[in-house]
Amino acid sequence: MQRKVNVVEDLDGNKIVFIHDVRFKGKRSIEWTDIETYLKQFVGESYVIEDTKDMIYIGADFPDEYAHSEYTTSLKGANAKAKANAVQGVPELIEIATGKEYRENTKVKHSKDAKYGWYKYTSRFALPVYDSDGEIDRYNVFQVIMIVRHAEDEKMYLYDIMNIKKETSNLFQS
Repeated sequence: MQRKVNVVEDLDGNKIVFIHDVRFKGKRSIEWTDIETYLKQFVGESYVIEDTKDMIYIGADFPDEYAHSEYTTSLKGANAKAKANAVQGVPELIEIATGKEYRENTKVKHSKDAKYGWYKYTSRFALPVYDSDGEIDRYNVFQVIMIVRHAEDEKMYLYDIMNIKKETSNLFQS
C-alpha cells in the first residue's frame, strides 16, 4: 500500500512525520478493524530509534492493541481520526521518537510480554486539513506517547500509541 509520508524539521529543529493523506475518514466513527488490517503489514518489521539506537519490533499483538485498546475505544472526534491516520507513519514515528522513560512492569498479565518493563517515547506527526475545495489548507501537528514493552525475549516491541494531543501553536500552512 502506497504511503505518502516524509519527515521534516520544524523551526526548532524537532522532527515531525508529515502524513500527506487522510486515508481513514469517518463522519460518525472510525472503522477500527480497517486500521487493524492496515497495521498487519508492519508485523515482523523492526525500526531503529535515531535518538537512542533502540531497535523496536512490531509484534503480532500490536495491530489488535492499537485498534482495540481501552484508550482507543475512549477516543472521539479529531483525536480518533488522528490516531487512525497516524498508522500511515508508524515506521517514521518510531525512528524520530525521543524522551525515553522507563517504568517497571507491575501487572501479572504482562509478566512475559513486558518482563523487563515498559518504555515510553514521545513522537510527533502532522495531518492535512482540507479547505472547502478539497485542497490542503494547513497541517495540524499532534504529539503522541509511544508505549514499548520490553519482553522476555529481551526485544522491545511497540505496544500502543496514546495520549494524542494537538499542538495548537504548530499549524503549518501549505
